[in-house]
Amino acid sequence: MKKHLFLFTLIISTQSLFAQKNADQILGTWLTGTGNARVEIYKNANSFQGKIVWLNEPIDPATNKPKTDIKHPNASLHTRPLLGLINLWGFSYNEGEGKWENGHIYDPKSGKEYKCTITLKDKNTLNVRGYIGISVIGRTDVWTRVK
Repeated sequence: MKKHLFLFTLIISTQSLFAQKNADQILGTWLTGTGNARVEIYKNANSFQGKIVWLNEPIDPATNKPKTDIKHPNASLHTRPLLGLINLWGFSYNEGEGKWENGHIYDPKSGKEYKCTITLKDKNTLNVRGYIGISVIGRTDVWTRVK
């Protein structure tokens, strides 16, 4: 009986380890589809989130200062810098479907927030799909891993 319990525990913990490994494939720095920003995706407790770590044009030509979140609907956030801004959050890994879901993405160009899913096309390519309501009504951006 003890032998069976040990084997069962070993199998369950091994499966959990593989699921975690698959989930972690998203970790790293990614170049957005436009090539204007890099987003670092990392773990935050039991979920995944991302922050802007590089901008192609980090300085606002109008002010000659670092770009800030001027498009956000909440005017009190207009002075927060875009570099370091968390623009992806709340993602959990769905092992059965092989995607990260239940997350959100914030677009600082428009000041809008969308629901979002992320799928790994291959080890260096992400499909990031932002949408309103249901996933069918949305847009997919292809991000590439920064080495």
